[in-house]
Amino acid sequence: MSAVDLKGLLAGAGDEHERWARTINPQFVRVLRTIGFDRTWASADGAYLYDTDGNRYLDMLGGFGMYNVGRNNPRIRAALIEALELETPGSVQLGVTALPGLLAEALLARAPSRLERVLFTSTGTEAIEAALKLGRAATKRTRVLSVDHGFHGLTLGALSANGNPEFTARFGPLLPGFDRVPFGDLDALEQELRSEDVALFLVEPIQGKGVHLPPAGYLEGAQALCRKYGTLFCVDEVQTGFGRTGTMFAFEHWGLEPDLVPVAKSLSGGYVPVGALMMSRAVHSAVYDSMENAVSHGSTFAPNELAMAAGLATLHELDERNLVAQSARLGERLLELTRPLVEEFDVVREVRGLGLMWAIEFGEPEKSGRLSWRMIEKMQPGLFAQLVAAPLFAKHKILSQVAGHRMAVLKALPPLVLSDEDVDYFVDALSATIKQAQRMPTSLTRFALTAAGIR
Repeated sequence: MSAVDLKGLLAGAGDEHERWARTINPQFVRVLRTIGFDRTWASADGAYLYDTDGNRYLDMLGGFGMYNVGRNNPRIRAALIEALELETPGSVQLGVTALPGLLAEALLARAPSRLERVLFTSTGTEAIEAALKLGRAATKRTRVLSVDHGFHGLTLGALSANGNPEFTARFGPLLPGFDRVPFGDLDALEQELRSEDVALFLVEPIQGKGVHLPPAGYLEGAQALCRKYGTLFCVDEVQTGFGRTGTMFAFEHWGLEPDLVPVAKSLSGGYVPVGALMMSRAVHSAVYDSMENAVSHGSTFAPNELAMAAGLATLHELDERNLVAQSARLGERLLELTRPLVEEFDVVREVRGLGLMWAIEFGEPEKSGRLSWRMIEKMQPGLFAQLVAAPLFAKHKILSQVAGHRMAVLKALPPLVLSDEDVDYFVDALSATIKQAQRMPTSLTRFALTAAGIR
């Protein structure tokens, strides 16, 4: 009996965009073709992607922050191969194996002492769902508080905490008991917590949509208010964790000790889906309080041996290559080189970030180009950022992303294996592209019309 011939299947696959449109999502393929991102990808390595024409692209998107240790990391791959060759028993279900405990131990060793238990999931949104479910059970309260413009995921529970109408509007009614407050507003938070019926306050330490950092004292104040009113403090580290912001977890920048910490994305090294919810012993004990409740929450594939091996190898890689410190150093360099763009270009409003979580925000110029800006904004708010992202990709071979719906913000979440030369190249290309886009040439205006769906 022969194994499936993946190499042969790929060699004879034909037009992958046509097949994707026919079998998976035609609208997504339309988007790629409209903005010129419909490349046929051949391979990837570290911070680079390669298309079938042999062109190399600098990856400033990083799989939405999934590839902290680089694409196709050979040491993560070796760990997965070794795990397969060991023929471990896998998910016994009515039994335990060694790898999950080893990964849980490794995660908790990198976290504050308040966090003493781990529940494994397959994705970030599953980790959020677990936090919502366990938080309600532990406190015997039903309300959940999150913040405006927070993300957290797209399954129904996570979506109910999501603070972005473009994701939530079409899928109501959402779950009851969910409310939001403005990000950075401690008075509004306390007003909601004062009733002492909020199970948990869910917040990203840095908002992924737009890369918005918290005001000074906000997260520390939020934690103190949660302690005061008996609410669990849940810090969503799905995107910010594992070195992204220059510390292992972003909450370390503010000396926080959360009760619940969902993680995922880069924990897998980009190979195998894996997420986790780290929590305090008090939360865990309040839910898993008897043998009868020993399986109060779980998921068939979480934990599984390959996911656990990938997680252990990823943590080892972060340590061995000192990638957390590298993220801090390169992040400072990126900010140092891009902050002057605010003064150089009338259309640049702000450059912000922490570690290798970075964004540049555009706004209506005060001098020349105001009419062109308003015309483009009238077509679709935030479209100018796409006028930067598209030429960066087509001309400079840099993959980046617009930070959110109707936001004139370009965002970068590159692999932490980026080099100083990569940062310099990105900054030079970004400067040249903004200079061109600010003049609003005919070609870009035509692209804007196409991207906005006006032809």
